[in-house]
Amino acid sequence: MKVITHDDFHEVYTSDPAAEAGRIQAVLDALGDEFTYVEAEPASWEDIQAVHTERHIDSVIRRKLDRIASLAAGGAVQAAETGLSEPCFALVRPPGHHASADSSWGFCYFNNMAIAIEHLKRHNRIRKAHILDFDLHFGDGNVNILGGKDYVTLHNPDEHDRASYLRAVQGRLRETDADIVGVSAGFDNHARDWGGLLLTEDYQAMGLMIHELKKERNTGCFGVLEGGYNHNVLGVNVRAFLRGLQGLED
Repeated sequence: MKVITHDDFHEVYTSDPAAEAGRIQAVLDALGDEFTYVEAEPASWEDIQAVHTERHIDSVIRRKLDRIASLAAGGAVQAAETGLSEPCFALVRPPGHHASADSSWGFCYFNNMAIAIEHLKRHNRIRKAHILDFDLHFGDGNVNILGGKDYVTLHNPDEHDRASYLRAVQGRLRETDADIVGVSAGFDNHARDWGGLLLTEDYQAMGLMIHELKKERNTGCFGVLEGGYNHNVLGVNVRAFLRGLQGLED
């Protein structure tokens, strides 16, 4: 399985938790040589401008965050393109699901998922997309940009017990007839992270659900890293999810 990433994602570009030193390395240490690593390339300005206003783009440029944010968005685009034929994951930062067309917050600048999905649609690569956002925090940027588009369905599970949460994810996946499932993969709802709800095995279970959908309906799939701030468990959670996407059970 391919993982899209870049050495520049090790850079501490701000003081927020998503940019903390060691975060990307913690994931790489857990993934090891089990995966194939592909270097991320910056998103084109055409792709970014298709999602964000010039005012917002200018604000990111003024903060000198455009280089790292466009690299993250480009990694998401690469993961989405690859995901049409095989599971793929964008190990990128900054995250993106709190970035709306004209504003952003929550450690996000450009909306990686929206840029990737809109890229696929504009290039006639998909008819429909389904976005699963299992981050602890509601992906308001994804909803603000993609929620009004008739080719996208979005699911931000909000159940407060593990069994109901997983049933809800499974139910929505079974309903979709999308060509691709994009996952805003935030791992901060883990039992040892901010949310305190999910176990490592639950991320693998959600990956397996998506794998089964791909096997049954030839649905594409990819994920993009969002949250997840306990470096002691982030890597094992990402690995569990990626093993699930490949149909692997521990």
